[in-house]
This record gives sequence, C-alpha cells and structure tokens, in this order.
Amino acid sequence: MVEKTPRTVSAPKKFIIGTGLLAQLHDYVKDFGDNAFIISDEFFVERVQKESVAGLEKAGLKGTAERFGCECTDAEIKRLGELAKTRGANVIVGIGGGKTLDTSKAVAHYYKLPLILYPTIASTDAPCIALAVIYTEKGEFDRYLFLPQNPDVVVADTGVIAGAPVRFFAAGIGDALSTYFEARACYRSDGVNLSCKRPSRTGLGLARMCYDLVCKNVDLAMDAVRNKVPTRALEEMVEATIYLSGTGAETGGLAAAHAVHNGMTAIEDLHHAQHGEKVVFGLMTQLVLENAPKEEIEEVLRVVRAAGLPMTLKELGVKEFVEADWRKVAEIACDKDDTMGNLPFKVTPDDVYHAMVAANALGERYRAAHQA
Repeated sequence: MVEKTPRTVSAPKKFIIGTGLLAQLHDYVKDFGDNAFIISDEFFVERVQKESVAGLEKAGLKGTAERFGCECTDAEIKRLGELAKTRGANVIVGIGGGKTLDTSKAVAHYYKLPLILYPTIASTDAPCIALAVIYTEKGEFDRYLFLPQNPDVVVADTGVIAGAPVRFFAAGIGDALSTYFEARACYRSDGVNLSCKRPSRTGLGLARMCYDLVCKNVDLAMDAVRNKVPTRALEEMVEATIYLSGTGAETGGLAAAHAVHNGMTAIEDLHHAQHGEKVVFGLMTQLVLENAPKEEIEEVLRVVRAAGLPMTLKELGVKEFVEADWRKVAEIACDKDDTMGNLPFKVTPDDVYHAMVAANALGERYRAAHQA
C-alpha cells in the first residue's frame, strides 16, 4: 500500500480577542513561566514598559522589553535569542507587527521556549501560523522557516488595533482576502499546506468563513479604524484577518498569490509596500491565471476598493515597469520550493508574467471605471 501524506488542522492553543488586554499580559505568561522576554516594536516599547512589564512585576513575575531591529533576519533572531538566554527568560512574548512576531516565533523555536504573541496591528495573518518568513539583510525574501507548533497564545486587542494606522489594517484585509482562493486552489490540486501536509476540508471551510467575514464587514470595519474606535464589525474583521486567515492559510494552503508576493520582494520600488498590498496584486494575478468568474473578480475588487488598497503597480509604488525585472519576479514566483505548484494546473514563468501584466491592466480598468 502506498502511504499518502496526511491532512492536518492546526491552530494556536488559545486565541483571545477583546480590549484593554496589554496590561493583562501576566495572566497569560503565568501559565508558561515567570520570566518573560518581550520583543517589541520600537514605537511600542514605552507602553509595554508602563503596562505589560509593570503588570508582570505587580503579579510577582519578571519581564524585560527589547526593541526589535526592523527586519526578520538570521542575525536579528540570534541577537535576540542570546539576550533572552542571558536574562534567564523562560517565556518569549512578541508585541508588534508581522516581522516582529515572526522574529519572536523564530527565537522561541530555536531556544525552545513557550510563545505568546500580541499583534499591535492587523496587517497580516502571521500571528497564528507555525511559520516565520526570513528575509535577507537587504530586505528580500530568503526562506520560510517551518515551525513544529503554533504559538501558545495569540492576544488580539481591538482597542490597540483600532488605533493603528489605517494602511496597516487595510493591508491585513488584503492578506486575508487571498486566503480562500489560495486554499481552494490547494485543495483542488491536493497540494501541500503550510504544515507540509495535505489540505483539510476544515482548512477550506475556515478559509471560506474568512472570506465571508471580510466581504461582510469591510465597509463598517474601515469606518471604525478610520475613526479609531473598536466596534463589532472591527472585531469580526480582526477575527478574520488574524485568526481565520492564519489558520485557513496554514491548514488550507497557499498558492499563486503569495508566490507572486515573494517574487515582488525583488523589486526595489516595492520594499516599502505592505505584505498585504503585494498579496492583493498576487491574488489578482492568480484570478487571471485561473480565468476566474467575472462575479468573483468584481467582488474581490469591490473589497480592495472599499479597503483603500492599491490595485495597480503604479499605486503600489512602481515608478517604471521594466520587463526584465518582472520576468525575474515571475521566475522567483515559480520556484519549485514556493507555493505556485499548489495551483491545480501547471504554469510557467511566462504564464505568470503575462498574468501580472493582465492583472495590472484589470486594476487600471476597474479604477478608471470607479473614479469618485
């Protein structure tokens, strides 16, 4: 009998969503240890000291906060890991955006410590998945670091997330928007998910729920974050962009949208574009490759427009379209170790290049037709 790769369902042990949770960090740390090493975004360190570290000390626990160095590289992971070791930490806490959280995951993995993540922005689905994206010192995609388990606890504070820059929140919507389409492609091809196993029906269901919540809540959630208030619509959107997108992607799998994103990291003009902004263009490329139904494409573009996301290369920041550069993007996207192979049909770098050109034209046409 030929053994087949099993299907999987994986998720964080706990996902907590509410308001005012930063000062309650000790409630989650105490279940795993008594000395927390907190890796924090630079702009958030002062608040972490005042609320989280003070709360830990009041509860009889220890905690120190260290600034994250801006890029998830091997060197930064080693620097922070050695600091955690020196300070005798027995719990790693990551507080910040996607790269801060990915770095925290890698530190916890290499130093074999429990992990608590506290996203301050809902810009990606990074918090919930057993995966970290490692970059080079130049900020280009290097590799995926597959982890043996998901974070122990993910804490989503909608009060904090509502106060973050609107662009980051919108980027999270862009990242979540691709979840269902990539999981669907991976399921149809019986491909490989982010646990290096076959996608499960549960993963596809979570991905579909993510898409439904994004489509339902995009307008009211954007109203909430633009006015910096936590509402029910914002809470449902955060559940979609952080939890459902993460578990749906990990269990359901990725496909062309994220592969194209990884190729786009080679374009210097796009180094300041958000992950989710590039994923949106990757999704548009995937829909062109699939020749998706018109109704699907129109609904995706409606959400993109409602979230204020870029849908053309010019809007993403590309100053000049150079064919050779974008053919390189297509080559990288089709790397055998990336997720393009999860499409239920074969594509070549030429196919991907042509689809990117067509996706850009699609975005320009839609934008022109819906000018305010």
